Amino acid sequence: MAKTLKSLVIVESPTKVKTLNKILGKNFIVKASVGHLKDLPKKKLGVDIENGFAPEYITIRGKGKILSELKAAAKKAQDIYLAPDPDREGEAIAFHVGNEIGKYNKGKVYRVLFNEITKKAVTEAIKNPTELNENRVNAQQARRILDRLVGYQISPILWRKVRRGLSAGRVQSVALRLVCEREKEILAFNPQEYWTIVLDVEGNEPPPFPAKLFKINDEKAELHNKEETDKVLKGIEGQSFILENVVKKERKRNPTAPFITSSLQQEASRKLNFSPKKTMMLAQRLYEGQSLAGRGTVGLITYMRTDSTRVADEALATVRSYIQERFDKDFLPATPNQFKTKKSAQDAHEAIRPTDVFMDPKSIKDQLENDLFRLYELIWLRFVSSQMSPAIMDTTQFDIRAKEYLFRSNGSIVKFQGFTKVYVESDDNQKADSNTDRILPNLEKGQSLKVLKTVPEQHFTQPPPRFSEAMLVKELEEKGVGRPSTFASIISVIKDRDYVQTEDRRLQPSELGTLVSDMLVENFPDIVSAEFTAKMEDQLDLIESGDMEWGVALKEFYIPFKSNLEEAEKKMKDLKKEIEETGEDCDKCGKPMIIKWGRFGKFQACSAYPECKNAKEIGAGKEEAEPEVAEGECDKCHSSLVVKMGRFGKFLACSTYPECKFTKPISLGILCPEEECKGYISARRSKKGRNFYGCSEYPNCKFTSWDKPVAEPCPECQHPFLVEKWKKDEGASILCSKCGYKRSADPDAETATA
Repeated sequence: MAKTLKSLVIVESPTKVKTLNKILGKNFIVKASVGHLKDLPKKKLGVDIENGFAPEYITIRGKGKILSELKAAAKKAQDIYLAPDPDREGEAIAFHVGNEIGKYNKGKVYRVLFNEITKKAVTEAIKNPTELNENRVNAQQARRILDRLVGYQISPILWRKVRRGLSAGRVQSVALRLVCEREKEILAFNPQEYWTIVLDVEGNEPPPFPAKLFKINDEKAELHNKEETDKVLKGIEGQSFILENVVKKERKRNPTAPFITSSLQQEASRKLNFSPKKTMMLAQRLYEGQSLAGRGTVGLITYMRTDSTRVADEALATVRSYIQERFDKDFLPATPNQFKTKKSAQDAHEAIRPTDVFMDPKSIKDQLENDLFRLYELIWLRFVSSQMSPAIMDTTQFDIRAKEYLFRSNGSIVKFQGFTKVYVESDDNQKADSNTDRILPNLEKGQSLKVLKTVPEQHFTQPPPRFSEAMLVKELEEKGVGRPSTFASIISVIKDRDYVQTEDRRLQPSELGTLVSDMLVENFPDIVSAEFTAKMEDQLDLIESGDMEWGVALKEFYIPFKSNLEEAEKKMKDLKKEIEETGEDCDKCGKPMIIKWGRFGKFQACSAYPECKNAKEIGAGKEEAEPEVAEGECDKCHSSLVVKMGRFGKFLACSTYPECKFTKPISLGILCPEEECKGYISARRSKKGRNFYGCSEYPNCKFTSWDKPVAEPCPECQHPFLVEKWKKDEGASILCSKCGYKRSADPDAETATA
């Protein structure tokens, strides 16, 4: 009897392999591509502009061994199931893998899509395979070529005019511009004085309550200075205050939709203090599976890159069953709640939800890392609440009259909790003095009120706030810049390149970031225009839907872009040739000190360089800023953590110090590689002020590294982490300290390396 050949399933991530092996059984072999196998070359443009923008794909350095293993597995396989992630990038990976190995197997090559990694979903996908979506591949290819054209043709101009190692990107530069323009609005803001008048009053029933001046002569009350305020105070002095009107209404508050990628990033930032990058990293792990006692490895949430609020009928039935079991009948609406999805949404996947709503977060808390638990709980609570009944509020409005002056007081009381019993969405703009939950007394219209206190108060208008990471995600989404799957990486890129820094959990452009943004706005106004970038995203969607040819979209983009490049080469300010003197002499050789641009912005350097290499920071000795609030919470008292600077560098400390003296090093997210060590790697500083990286268990563990470790296994030798090196002439690169594997540090290859 002939031996039955097994089928080969290929996924992106190695962490899925174990989960899928268990689900699929002995008739399947599961292998991982570990991301993309093919990409444009690093050392040149790799796009034939003259021949329809034809891309030149090569095997990514370090992926040759993986490709050989996949080919060997294909030769022994019957059918091949290409199962990278269900998005554009995943489709492109499936396309390139299929082209490389599809000719070796004995049977057919299929495309399968998993929205969740559960036994039922995976089994159904294998039973009902599809074909590769060529339009989706073309959309990814167009996006990749666009990014390459922008990055590899603008970045070298910045290198020649400003400093080697700078970069521009099609989407990152728009995000940087938004941050820089907000900073300019803040700096240019002119505060305006205004006044408010609040009365503390009481009627014939307790309690007393405040009422604020609302109208004067039936026009909105606007008091611009003390003189106008004093006039009102004199006008109401000795007057009778009559409750002119009482308006009582029942108001419903509807639940919010289950999470999409952008709303998850925003809410995790507000409620958990997670960066978008951290949120997506944790969500990926929840999606790919966690080991649970008695259940093995289980995928806990659906696919986390989505812009659709749609929920599968089966999941709706399950969550309604859960609500019916755990809550009173009034908490379950008669029919499932439906939520609108934006017109621009691709709707390829469901909203982000738990794969099994009956897997209560508290029941698995002890089996998850704390941050994984907190994110899973957030997703679970949001999903359950989204299918619950509205909350019902009894609202009351009092209008109080004194001659031509009208004062108003608003209050409300929760009549029925509804979905708020489980979850309430946070708001970046929530005011501390909100009076929505104030309870007003039961007073009758027409009665006279007694004024207990009159409080005039001076105020000044405030500038627009700097973006938090959550606010920037919201802004990018609203302007149509990028896609939900890219928001986290966009923000990471502008932070990692030192264009933007975080101050008190808000994004502030660095001097270098402002310079680069200004030069790009001046010379490439379309490229850094939110409207232009949103239009390009729409065209990528048209390519994916088959309504536009990818080559046509690239041609429409490139003709004006080429003209911009030629003009920028001639007109962009050449800062390298502009010498800015400081008026100081070098304290080592006596030659004049000048201003230069470095990796982190301006610095003072000796004009005799390279003979004299003396350099200094500009503005050293400034008063230390308020400590930056960090992600996570204190292990001892659960208060928030802050970043502090100590003798040997930055560390995390409890914000309630000196009441709580808990401290710990800042983790890079990498476990110590030493055997039997339970510590993690963190940044430290030597006694001589040099940065290095060591184990959190020091002095019990002596692991150290001068190069910054990167949380990624080596694709060639599987060493648990890589390291980052930075050289003046080539920028940052990622390499393996064991086998010598090396690649650019730029994840999107937007920075030219030649």
